[in-house]
Amino acid sequence: MRIEDTDIARKVDDAVEVIVESLRWLGLDWDEGPYFQSQRLHLYHEFSDVLLTGGHAYLCYCSPERLEGLRQEQLKRSQPPRYDGRCRNLTPTERARERARLQEQNTVPVVRFKTALQGETSFHDLIRGEVKFKNNTLNDFILLKSDGYPTYHLANIVDDHLMAISHVLRADEWLSSTPLHILLYQALNWQPPRFAHLPMILGQDRAKLSKRHGATTIGEYKEQGYLPQAMVNFLALLGWSLDDKTEQLSRDELVKYFSLERVSKTGAVFDDRKLEWMNGVYLRRMDIEELARQSIPFLNKGLPDSVRRPVDGAYVRQIVPLLQERAKTLAEIPQLADFFFLDELEYDAALLLGQNLDAASAAAALRGAIPTLDKVEAWKGSCLEDTLRPMAAGLNLSTRELFGLLRVATTARTAAPPLFDTMEVLGKRRCLSRLKAALHKLSTD
Repeated sequence: MRIEDTDIARKVDDAVEVIVESLRWLGLDWDEGPYFQSQRLHLYHEFSDVLLTGGHAYLCYCSPERLEGLRQEQLKRSQPPRYDGRCRNLTPTERARERARLQEQNTVPVVRFKTALQGETSFHDLIRGEVKFKNNTLNDFILLKSDGYPTYHLANIVDDHLMAISHVLRADEWLSSTPLHILLYQALNWQPPRFAHLPMILGQDRAKLSKRHGATTIGEYKEQGYLPQAMVNFLALLGWSLDDKTEQLSRDELVKYFSLERVSKTGAVFDDRKLEWMNGVYLRRMDIEELARQSIPFLNKGLPDSVRRPVDGAYVRQIVPLLQERAKTLAEIPQLADFFFLDELEYDAALLLGQNLDAASAAAALRGAIPTLDKVEAWKGSCLEDTLRPMAAGLNLSTRELFGLLRVATTARTAAPPLFDTMEVLGKRRCLSRLKAALHKLSTD
C-alpha cells in the first residue's frame, strides 16, 4: 500500500484512515506498507538531481502568472495548453539573471523534464495493445514543484522502480501520461513495468461517474447496508467478466479466474439497481445467525425512537428469517421490521377493508377471530393457519380477504412476511391486542 500524498493543496484530513478502513472492510489486504510519499522526498530529489545532471531536466523560472497567461492565449487559439519551453535553452547569463530574480522573491524554480521534440514514444498496453504518441505533442512536464514536492509523474516512477512494481493498472484517463513515464524510465535507464489502462466507470448517462451521479465513498455504501462481498463482486464485474452469464463470484473465484484478457476497452456503467439486486442475493445466502448479528446495529440506529434499545438479539434471530427474502440492504431491515417492535401501530382504517370488504364484514371477522385465537394454546404458525383457514367459509369470506384483514391488523401493512409465521413471532398477547385495536378502529373511524 502506497499513499500518494504529495499534493499538499488537496490533502484531506483523515483521508488515509478512510482508505485503510475501506480496504479492510472490503477484505483487500496488503503485504507491505503503508508507505507515504511525503516521507520519501529525499529519494525524489536525488533522482531529480540525476536527471538535471544528465541533461534530461532543467530548472524553470516562469511565474504562475506567466504560465496562466500562456495557457489563456493557447486556449484562445484553440491550442492544447502546454509549456512553450521558454526556460529550456536559457544561456548561463540568462539563468543567473532568473535565479537572482527568484532569490529576491524568495521563491524556488520548478524542475521540468526535457521531453524529446521529435520522433514518437510507444508502449504496449495489456488491454489496448500498441499505443504510440508523437513526441512533439508532449509537454515538458514538471518533476519537482516549487514547494519541494514531486508531481505524480516523478514520484510514481521512482517508487514503482524501487518497489519492483511489475504491473501498473490504472484508469485510462492516465493513458496520455504514460509516454511521459516511458521517457522518464528511459532517461533513468530503468526497465518500465507493464501497463494496463482500465476503462472508466460511467454514470447512467454514460459520462464519467462523478458526484452528480450520486457517486459515493465505500464507507457510505457500508453505512447504507451493503455487504463487502457483494461490493467486491459488483466492482469486479465493472469492465470485466468471467463469461457471458456468470454474475456471482466468490473472492476465491475472482482470484482464480481474473485475467486482463477479459477486461473491456469500453467504459462500464455503474448501475445502482444491479448493485442493490446483487446485495439482496448475498443477503439471502447469508447464515441467519450472521444476518441477525449484522442487522442489530442497523435496527438500533434505524427503528423509531419509541422502541427500547438495545434490541434483543434472540428476538432479532426470530425476525430476520422472515425478512431475508425481501431485504436488499441491511439498512432496509429497520423499515421492514419496525412493526415487530412497536407497541402501537398507526394506519388508516381503510387498509383493513382491502378491495372487497365493508366495515361490518371486517368487524364481524375480527369479532370471530379474537375469541378463536384466544383459545389457541400452541401459538405456532401451522396451528394458527389450521385454526383460521376454516373460519373464512363460515364468515362468507375468501381466505385472501380474511388473511389480508388479519395481516393489516397485526402489521399495519398490506404486504408483509408470511402471515402465520409473523403472528408466531409477534406472540399471542401482541396479536390479540392488535386485533382488538383494529376492531376499535373500525368502530370509531
